[in-house]
Amino acid sequence: MSAANITVNSLLEMKQAGRKISCITSYDASFTRLIENAGAEVLLVGDSLGMVVQGRESTLPVTVDEMVYHTRNVARVRQGALLVADMPFMSYRTPDQAMETAGRLMKEGGAQMVKLEGGGAQLEAVRQMTSHGVPVCGHLGLLPQSVYKIGGYRVQGREKEGAERIMQDAFALQDAGVQMLVLECVPAVLATEIAKAVVMPVIGIGAGADCDGQVLVIYDMLGMNPNPPRFVKDFLQGRESIQAALSAFVESVRQGEFPGPEESFS
Repeated sequence: MSAANITVNSLLEMKQAGRKISCITSYDASFTRLIENAGAEVLLVGDSLGMVVQGRESTLPVTVDEMVYHTRNVARVRQGALLVADMPFMSYRTPDQAMETAGRLMKEGGAQMVKLEGGGAQLEAVRQMTSHGVPVCGHLGLLPQSVYKIGGYRVQGREKEGAERIMQDAFALQDAGVQMLVLECVPAVLATEIAKAVVMPVIGIGAGADCDGQVLVIYDMLGMNPNPPRFVKDFLQGRESIQAALSAFVESVRQGEFPGPEESFS
């Protein structure tokens, strides 16, 4: 089981002690129970639900109402893991709008932390939220909400300029009050450098094994995606149950066995 009352401070202590953090997406009560039974420290209600639950081509159509609904489903049965909810596309264009969205996700949905995508452009909104007691998780690298702008789901930060920008954004977000950071689809060497340089825990997805923790979309890691990203491993393959698969993921993260080179980028 997840330890009772995991907080942002708990995750910081895990980073400082060199203990890996496991995070799995969840959108409903049933999966939440299984994930917590497996011992994951973080539950992420991701706007990825637009693709894996709703069958859409991207995360962009997901609404705040839908995020509140799914977050509430998870919150009803959550026991101890930290509950993080994505702020959907165009729901934090201004600091005031960000406050409104975060307020709904926390007050109506039961989220304990909100996550938004982007660096410099989001600093004002981040400062507004954190100054009012809202725990914020950042998201850099591949930004699914910007997929049309960047021309697809591509590894970010391979060029020197891009890598420097991601590093600068990580420090800027931390200075603005962000307490956790997700790095998606960046070279493992860049992710390692960022995780060592910042104080906040860094959770990787397609970012190599040296991040402070790892996150996967639950449907991907259970082999339910016919075209999974390269950074995904099917943890259900060769195992007798979903519970065993989730436990295997958590243990593999804790032991530093996942991701391996085949699930990482150079």
